[in-house]
Amino acid sequence: MYGLWKPRVLGAWRVPASGPVILAVNHAHNIDGPMLMGTAPRPVHFLIKKEAFLGPLDPFLRAIGQVEVDRTSTDRTAITSALGVLERGGVLGIFPEGTRGEGDFASLRAGLAYFAVRSGAPIVPVAVLGSADRPGRLVAALPPLRSRVDVVFGEPFQAGDSSGRRTRKALDEATVRIRERLTTHLENARRSTGR
Repeated sequence: MYGLWKPRVLGAWRVPASGPVILAVNHAHNIDGPMLMGTAPRPVHFLIKKEAFLGPLDPFLRAIGQVEVDRTSTDRTAITSALGVLERGGVLGIFPEGTRGEGDFASLRAGLAYFAVRSGAPIVPVAVLGSADRPGRLVAALPPLRSRVDVVFGEPFQAGDSSGRRTRKALDEATVRIRERLTTHLENARRSTGR
């Protein structure tokens, strides 16, 4: 990452040094996941669509501990693997919107709330802010080479309401809390970086 772009990492000290944690990352570029993996203070295990596990990328992704997920249905194997990462005190990376888009946390899926409430792991919001609107890109979904990419870590927070409930209503309420925190973090990150 540091050879192709100029990452500027802000607030990495906010990621707990040990124990389970979930990094909730906005997703506007193909480079967001690899950029976070290359700049995070701890190894990150992402839920990655199964379509990425092809050819030589398959053994590489598995070797670095990434979790394959089938997005066409409820993938129980992926859920169990992701919860296992947290049970072992690891870092789980999630794109809460489920796919690449505007990267504004506008439409969150329930998966992030489920993992956070079920595991009790804190969520650290992460904003990856690149140069998508600037000319000079060789690949449309990537920032221009050697351009600055900001990776901004926010304050950790708990998604649950401390009741221990795991009902549909509790997850819906947690999703609302999560969206508010992620949106606020993204706004603050844009303001502090000038993006």
